[in-house]
Amino acid sequence: MSLSAAVLLAAGSSPSPTPSPTAPAVPSFQDAQESASNAAGWVEENWSTWLAIGLRVLLIVVIAAVLRAVVRRAITKLIDRMNRRTGSGGGTALSGLLVNAERRRQRSEAIGSVLRSVASFLVLGTAALMVLGTFQINLAPLLASAGVAGVAIGFGARNLVTDFLSGVFMILEDQYGVGDSIDAGVACGEVIEVGLRVTKLRGENGEIWYVRNGEVKRIGNLSQGWSTAGVDVTVRSDEDLDKVRETLGAVGERMSKEEPWNEMLWGPIEVLGLDSVLLDSMVVRVSAKTMPGKSLTVERELRWRIKRAFDAADIQIVGGPEVPGQAAATPDPAAGVAAPSAYASTVSPQSVAASPITPPSTTK
Repeated sequence: MSLSAAVLLAAGSSPSPTPSPTAPAVPSFQDAQESASNAAGWVEENWSTWLAIGLRVLLIVVIAAVLRAVVRRAITKLIDRMNRRTGSGGGTALSGLLVNAERRRQRSEAIGSVLRSVASFLVLGTAALMVLGTFQINLAPLLASAGVAGVAIGFGARNLVTDFLSGVFMILEDQYGVGDSIDAGVACGEVIEVGLRVTKLRGENGEIWYVRNGEVKRIGNLSQGWSTAGVDVTVRSDEDLDKVRETLGAVGERMSKEEPWNEMLWGPIEVLGLDSVLLDSMVVRVSAKTMPGKSLTVERELRWRIKRAFDAADIQIVGGPEVPGQAAATPDPAAGVAAPSAYASTVSPQSVAASPITPPSTTK
């Protein structure tokens, strides 16, 4: 083998060197020009579609915003008109008694807030669905998922939904308002806050009750219209009824002319007559129409005045102190007579049993 062949054989059997890493290819000017041409062509082909979609979305948003503002303004004007109509009164005395500026304002604000929230939800929700439809998004799965989620939430939070709906109808029907004294069944007291879910009451001892609107089955409003103050006067059965009526009438007439009772009394104090007649007593009923929530105050003052007037007129109330000398004037005829005794008769069984036994004779 020649030298040259040996050198070639050695070179072929030796490991070949690893190739060096190549540098990234730099795009040429022609490549950039070609990419720009493709982008310009794509934009030229689709610009009308994107412009139409953008204009449609913009139009939907503008219409939704304008419609929402118009609806909210219309609701505000409607509530203000209802307030003015209620404030003018319906021409009856009862409608005038039910007018309360603060109560009407709070009720109108609550109703207006609910109506505006519902209107905004409907308008904006419809606009959002229309925008999604403009982008060719399939709304069927979204609506189906929303329906299933709504049903699940409705079953899971049915108490919350019940409380909310009950609160809405309580406000719409004006069943009670802030400052009213109500009997809600589960609690009684003065209303200090009316919400869509919870009503806050302050009890007689100062405690605060949080009553869920869905739990209220009946409501007794003690502050609407007028109240009735009733007092039962119990006198002895031998008292002069004409004198009792005259005294009660004088008390009522004098009380109705004094302040502040002339404002609390919305009608004359009437003596209705006898409620019951017993062997030793009679019950006379006195009644008066008062300002809402002031019946207890009027009853306490009326009892106070009646007691003082009866003392001055020497009219006995059942349970009062005895009149001096009354017991001596009617003595008991049997007070000095002793009770009969069975031992007074010598032949009675008691006398025979109590007689001494004769001792036996000792003589034979």
